Amino acid sequence: MASISKDQWPRVGELYLAGLSMRAVAEKMHGSLDAVTYVLRRLGIPRRSFREANRITFASKKPSFTVRKSVRVAENELSAMGAMLYWAEGHKTARATGIDFANSDPRMVALFVKFLRSRYCLDEKRLRVYMYCYANQPTNDLRDYWSTLLKIPREQFTKPYVRDNPKKGVRQMPYGLVHIRYSDKKLLLDVLNLIESYRSKYRVGTQVVKGDAL
Repeated sequence: MASISKDQWPRVGELYLAGLSMRAVAEKMHGSLDAVTYVLRRLGIPRRSFREANRITFASKKPSFTVRKSVRVAENELSAMGAMLYWAEGHKTARATGIDFANSDPRMVALFVKFLRSRYCLDEKRLRVYMYCYANQPTNDLRDYWSTLLKIPREQFTKPYVRDNPKKGVRQMPYGLVHIRYSDKKLLLDVLNLIESYRSKYRVGTQVVKGDAL
């Protein structure tokens, strides 16, 4: 075990309390992970919970995108439309790990992708398309159609979900349905913050009492 001298113990405590992980502290102090654990115990500094450690790791992780400066300074109509589309059709649960927007209308899907590219400088390789269609639909033709429309390479389409043919009378989506996915939770959080900014601005979901009326 690469030990850490006693005169360096205060520095170990400072680094850990500043938000560094124990492994990062060990690397910075040229000591072992066991040595850092020992020092923190002797200093009476409690170890972080798993949740807190994950929060710090997430906060320190560099995002895979940037918000375009022109969007930051002025309200943008496309940003408003994109936010409302995601509010209506996007995956927003706490467990979501990134953007997941689903729709069968090519115009809506194309508009949402245009919103992402307009507001953000993306890592385009992170974009994924998951297609859903029926067995009697030409899967390869649909993939080509969406690839051309969205300007996303076929290689970034994941294996499609192909259902049995619909029962008689069931409406069949002519272009199938697609999920637009981007694996960066910080992008999801920015979109959710954008939605919240519009919700707050127009006081949507807020009850204002005036006399007997809500």
